[in-house]
Amino acid sequence: MESKQEKRKGWCWWILVLAIAAMVVASAILTIWKNFRHSKVSSVSDRPGKIAENYAEALKIAMQFFDIQKSGKLVNNKIAWRGDSGSEDGREEKMDLSKGMYDAGDHVKFGFPMAFTATMLSWAILEYGDHMKAVKQLSNAQASLKWITDYLINAHPSPNLLYIQVGDPDLDHECWERPETMTEKRPVSQVNISFPGTEVAAETAAAMASASLVFKKINSSYSNLLLKHARELFSFADTYRGSYSVSISQLQSYYNSTGYGDELLWAASWLFHATQDESYLRYVTLQNGDTFANWGTPTWFCWDNKLAGTQVLLSRVNFFNTTEISDEENIGLQMYRKTAEAVICGLLPDSPTATSSRTDSGLIWVTEWNPLQHAVASAFLAVIYSDYMLTSNTDTLYCSGKYYKPADLRKFAISQGEYVLGNNPMNMSYVVGYGSNYPEYVHHRGASIPVDAESGCHDGFKWLDSLDPNPNIAVGALVGGPFLNETYIDDRNNTEQGEPTTYNSALLVALLSALLTTSSVVSSFA
Repeated sequence: MESKQEKRKGWCWWILVLAIAAMVVASAILTIWKNFRHSKVSSVSDRPGKIAENYAEALKIAMQFFDIQKSGKLVNNKIAWRGDSGSEDGREEKMDLSKGMYDAGDHVKFGFPMAFTATMLSWAILEYGDHMKAVKQLSNAQASLKWITDYLINAHPSPNLLYIQVGDPDLDHECWERPETMTEKRPVSQVNISFPGTEVAAETAAAMASASLVFKKINSSYSNLLLKHARELFSFADTYRGSYSVSISQLQSYYNSTGYGDELLWAASWLFHATQDESYLRYVTLQNGDTFANWGTPTWFCWDNKLAGTQVLLSRVNFFNTTEISDEENIGLQMYRKTAEAVICGLLPDSPTATSSRTDSGLIWVTEWNPLQHAVASAFLAVIYSDYMLTSNTDTLYCSGKYYKPADLRKFAISQGEYVLGNNPMNMSYVVGYGSNYPEYVHHRGASIPVDAESGCHDGFKWLDSLDPNPNIAVGALVGGPFLNETYIDDRNNTEQGEPTTYNSALLVALLSALLTTSSVVSSFA
């Protein structure tokens, strides 16, 4: 028989085992609870909820600026003071480059920012097309996008040649006239094997790849054509690397590029979404991530720098589609997502890593020239990331010791949108036509010259210097925005603050479409 001492040892052993087991179970429960607390939220509807009427009205207004900027023979023209223009563009090269859009208040068609405008319109439609449809703006967005992509298709007549500009900006700026009455020569510029332009070719590839997804279900043949051009342009951009700012030095004074690595990653990311071809994913992760992605370092999203947009776009893959991706590629995607989160953390005003690049009222402010571009672009990235979190049931974002919910990201985006629409120290809407107080002296030729004016190239400058408000309202134009001290000078000669652009409008349309209501985003564009 066992002694009492042996029995006592046995009981002590079992008590110790049970205690350890209890600790393990408790630890597991605590871990599960923490994970649940920091990664799970209630599901969000996949249908648009209640519409925010102020954003619906602002979106309807913002969409009209694309009609104002159209070149070519206008179809179903909705703008009373606009008519056909640029109908001979490309004729000397036996090309039809009549469509497309003028980039800003002048009459040059710059391919680089025009392609970015198309890419952003596509992204907005792909993420928030259901929101647009709910307020009857989806067809308008698709039509504006197609007006650009029709032009881009014509501008790419062979695999390694892309026409990137119509009009000489130096000659163009010697005139102040309506686009309908232009008389100066409008030469075209191209990039090719001998004079490469990687960034503009890659951005055009991104525009066509993203647009191919927009039209995939409504015009499959057009979608396939866009995708064919996108593949060819990406190959051209990657094979013959070189900056278009070097090949065409004149552009350094207008749309100078600071590098092409971001556009290559951006284009490859869109091509992966459009094709599900893993070679494009491998391109952005294993092959070129270390070289071009600048992982870990936040950047500002704009027409010239696509890194932050690429990081958020590839986070979408990490959020929703990692099951059939190799471990090595997943590591790269995690680096993109980590950097995207660094970007978002920097935007949140009370984050430990919050950027100081903002006004006293909280507007993101990076550059004196066209500051609203960065504010609106940043807001869009924040709100779309919040919707990725909601859709994937990711409860919080960790920012150097603090946790933020999707609602916090959306709150920041709303703050930027509200500032643009009038909640600012000037009590002014920076969107022309929205509200009762908005810029009246926008730097825009067509808006500033009466329709029946008989002035030409040179004598038209009297309209630039006129003290009267613009006779034509450039409805939907998003002007450059305020100075750092949050003042705005409404003067037609104030191009820094008062010139609108199509890419500003595309970013604004994207932001407003996101803020219209709350619903889940699709897990795949395909």
